[in-house]
Amino acid sequence: MNVFEPLVHAIVSTLFDVLPIAAILLGFQFVVLRRPVPHLKRTLIGFGYVLVGLALFLAGLEKALFPLGRLMAKGLTDPAFLGTAAATWRDYGWVYAFAAAIGFATTAAEPALIAVSIKASEVSGGTISVWGLRTAVAIGVAIGIALGAFRIVTGTPLHWYIITGYVVVVIQTYFAPRMIVPLAYDSGGVTTSTVTVPLVAALGLGLATNVPGRSPLLDGFGLIAFASLFPIMSVMGYAQLGEWRRRRATRARLAQAMQEQPF
Repeated sequence: MNVFEPLVHAIVSTLFDVLPIAAILLGFQFVVLRRPVPHLKRTLIGFGYVLVGLALFLAGLEKALFPLGRLMAKGLTDPAFLGTAAATWRDYGWVYAFAAAIGFATTAAEPALIAVSIKASEVSGGTISVWGLRTAVAIGVAIGIALGAFRIVTGTPLHWYIITGYVVVVIQTYFAPRMIVPLAYDSGGVTTSTVTVPLVAALGLGLATNVPGRSPLLDGFGLIAFASLFPIMSVMGYAQLGEWRRRRATRARLAQAMQEQPF
């Protein structure tokens, strides 16, 4: 097979995927707004960059990220690595650690999350820091992916985790600061983007394939749901912690002012 054949196939496939978006944008520009495209040359060059970039990304997924996730899952669940052929959930500690680490690292590098964090910092006037939000979301994903890996290893039903998680989210929503709730819910969505999803999906399918008694179809999927759910909790928890620290500092200042007042 020609080394460039997968890339050409990815470019053609991406072109067909992107064309409907371009058609909608141009249709509204010419038919609804009835105006020419500003900076047409620059727009066409940008469209070409998007096309090539997406094609390279998809080819990279197929050639590197998906196989890497499967290989890591296979290696970490190998009986020779675990030291026993009849492993229990306690023997898969490195699987949970890897799941948490890959969840944290991929989320921290997620372009969509970086964009949302920058905008949130700008709109809030710096009250919400870029790194604070990114770290809070990444911690949530790390916990979620580790728990999802535990679910795959143990074979417990997915819906109990999701139902319990959303009950916690509803309770947190009631007590969290109002300004953070919409951002927290959006933070759960931006994690399921270009960097996180491929590795998480590959890890889930790899675990379900290599853990004895698991079905890739029934147990391999659902891991991304954890990556979407737990950041909502962690971001609201981050805001609640910040609110608690602010109130504590205010009380401390008031107490100090009371002590310094002459009687």
